[in-house]
Amino acid sequence: MLLTSRCAPDLARAPELLAARGGELGKPYFWLEETTSTNDEAKAGAKAGAPHGAVWVAESQSAGRGRQGRTWLAARGESLLVSVLLRIRCSPARLPPLALVAGLAVRDAVAKVVQSTAAHVTLKWPNDVLIGKKKVAGVLVEAQLAGTNVESIVVGVGINVHARSFPEEIAARATSIALESTSVPDRAELLADLLSGLDRDLPVAAMRGIGTVHARLSEADALRGSRVRGEQGEGFAEGIDLEGRLCVRGDDGTLRKWSAGEVVAIT
Repeated sequence: MLLTSRCAPDLARAPELLAARGGELGKPYFWLEETTSTNDEAKAGAKAGAPHGAVWVAESQSAGRGRQGRTWLAARGESLLVSVLLRIRCSPARLPPLALVAGLAVRDAVAKVVQSTAAHVTLKWPNDVLIGKKKVAGVLVEAQLAGTNVESIVVGVGINVHARSFPEEIAARATSIALESTSVPDRAELLADLLSGLDRDLPVAAMRGIGTVHARLSEADALRGSRVRGEQGEGFAEGIDLEGRLCVRGDDGTLRKWSAGEVVAIT
């Protein structure tokens, strides 16, 4: 564990809180004032032999990223920026849906804080968490393979917590817990809830698929019933299947299953 006097008060008690909660995630716990990205730290840790459950948390990232190489913008101290190293049994074929499972854990942790609008906290396929129609969090899952074996999985999460404003280029589509909640967010509590959800759901999904969380995914699905547009076309979203694919009914009546790509709701 690495903590300094510059650690913000709402993160300083995270190690104590994680120890009290139990569970396998958060041991060891690394706090960083600044890094390129917590996923970079976790991947380097994985190569160096860090154990299952190691967690990296940063106050600031100089090169934080989301899916497809997008930059994750976050002012110092305003987000929960965390990456978790998992060493669990998983076939490569089960990797893509894990972002959804991780996103569900993020969604549940955020909804617990934003109690008055919890029903409006949803999961947008494949990896974004929304409050209303605005993004509050994102997930990036990266795996390290040795041949056909998954050696380690890194789950990176960025949650907008304390931000009250955003850069002009994302202001119309971003929000934070502070903007949506009547209480002051506590990042230590949020982290503990997030890790509890990941600890509960990810190992099971990695071994058995997403069937055990599928009903919850369907309930939290932000796109179901919306007209959507993506790289593979346009149509109405009809849910997420057991392989983690987005089911889209085209205008010709054909049901197609999208496995990857950016999707925009247009109605």
